[in-house]
Amino acid sequence: MLPRLFFLHFEGTSFVAEDVDGDLAGFVCGFLSQTDPDEAYIHFVGVSPEHRGAGVGRTLYERFFAEVLGEGRSVIRCVTSPANEESVAFHEALGFQVDRLVGDYDGPGEDRVLLLKRLN
Repeated sequence: MLPRLFFLHFEGTSFVAEDVDGDLAGFVCGFLSQTDPDEAYIHFVGVSPEHRGAGVGRTLYERFFAEVLGEGRSVIRCVTSPANEESVAFHEALGFQVDRLVGDYDGPGEDRVLLLKRLN
C-alpha cells in the first residue's frame, strides 16, 4: 500500500522498523514542509498488529522528531480521521494536540482531525 516514492524522495525523514527476524514491524513516512520552514509533516505511519503496544510506533515517531529537529523544524503536523479514536489517542499520548476538526477536509463527508506537536 505504501508507494516506494516516499522512501525515495523522503529518505531522510522516512523510517522502517524490523523485528529480530527481519520482518517489517512498522514504518513512518514524513517530510519537511516546503511551505513553512518551521514545520514537518507525518504522512503515513503503520505498525503491524503483532507489534502494537510494544513501543514501535513511539520509537519511529521519536526518530522522526529527532531528525526534523536537527533540520530546524519545531512543529509537527499530521491528520487522521475522527472515527479513528485509537490514532487520536496515540498522538495525544505522544504530545500532539488537536489543532482543529475540519469538515469535508478530504471531500464530502471526509472529516479530519488536524493534529499539532511543538518540539522543544
